[in-house]
Amino acid sequence: QVQLVESGGGLVQPGGSLRLSCAASGSIFSINTMNWYRQASGKEREWVAAITSGDSTMYADSVKGRFTISRDAAKNTVYLQMNNLRTDDTAVYYCNAISLLYGDSWGQGTQVTVSS
Repeated sequence: QVQLVESGGGLVQPGGSLRLSCAASGSIFSINTMNWYRQASGKEREWVAAITSGDSTMYADSVKGRFTISRDAAKNTVYLQMNNLRTDDTAVYYCNAISLLYGDSWGQGTQVTVSS
């Protein structure tokens, strides 16, 4: 199985930046794609960004040009660099791993609040 632990959330002013981290452990070799999702209060969870094992990246239109997903294979960690944050980026951010053997795994989430 795959275990995921997110960190790096917090309170930031509009226009500010944060970097989220997602540390993976367990059957890491089986991971094909890592994703970031977010869920704002009262809304459905939405996909934010993805990175494949071949380092291809994809982004939701709402974050394109502001967020960057990357990974450090040596540290088994995926990052989400978030710049020019807006109030509508406020949400709980979740890390997701898609494993060829074990399917979907999720982290516990980290809160990001963008407010002045």
